[in-house]
Amino acid sequence: MLIDTHCHIDFTAFDEDREEVINNASKLGVNNIIVPSVTQATWHKTITVCNEFQQLHLALGLHPVFIEEHQPQHLLELDQCIETHSPVAIGEIGLDFYLKNLDKDKQIAFFTKQLIIAKRYTLPVIIHNRKAHDECIAILQDIQPLGGIIHAFNGSIQQAEKYIELGFLLGFGGMLTYQRSRKLRDLVKQVPLQSIVLETDSPDMTVAQHKGKRNSPEYLPYILETVSSLKNIAIEIVAETTSNNAKQLFFG
Repeated sequence: MLIDTHCHIDFTAFDEDREEVINNASKLGVNNIIVPSVTQATWHKTITVCNEFQQLHLALGLHPVFIEEHQPQHLLELDQCIETHSPVAIGEIGLDFYLKNLDKDKQIAFFTKQLIIAKRYTLPVIIHNRKAHDECIAILQDIQPLGGIIHAFNGSIQQAEKYIELGFLLGFGGMLTYQRSRKLRDLVKQVPLQSIVLETDSPDMTVAQHKGKRNSPEYLPYILETVSSLKNIAIEIVAETTSNNAKQLFFG
């Protein structure tokens, strides 16, 4: 059994063949898919899609890239949706300082408040972070949520160690399959397997084997094979360990 810990299977890119993709992924051993949401306006669709397929597991959150869409009342609605729909995590939340047009202060405020909500419900968090690892670590040290995943991690080994100390797992996806991703591939060699989970971030960030095409949870085995090769650990052990890491986080 494999777990895709980050897949936007609810996005319109999958509207035409969602069931076929999910079934194909299951045949390849990807039997559980975590589906993070991004805005209050799309929560309903994410919830609906997750309710249709037993392989899908809901996460609810307000993504930093869409910070201008987020309103204070959405945090109140997040509280209500957690009560009603029992997500397995709060996400996708975080900080994005790579895109210069996004309001940093508003991002920090929404990130902090969602971490507090997650802590209140003892839920893990799925964190998007670009160019803001030190700020993110400082906030996590202050609030100390249950734990979670740093999605698409691409920081330093020192930052990785700090996240791990805080009880976080590191998510690695399609970029790892590219030979040119030398820094990322070296990082995976150094991070302990007990701190790694696999993800696709479908429909984005596709694997090298399907470059230029829509990404899919069907491609998670390529990421598994890459981690196995880089760490020189049997593929069965990598599959079992990374899946157990995710299971313990999301399903206890």
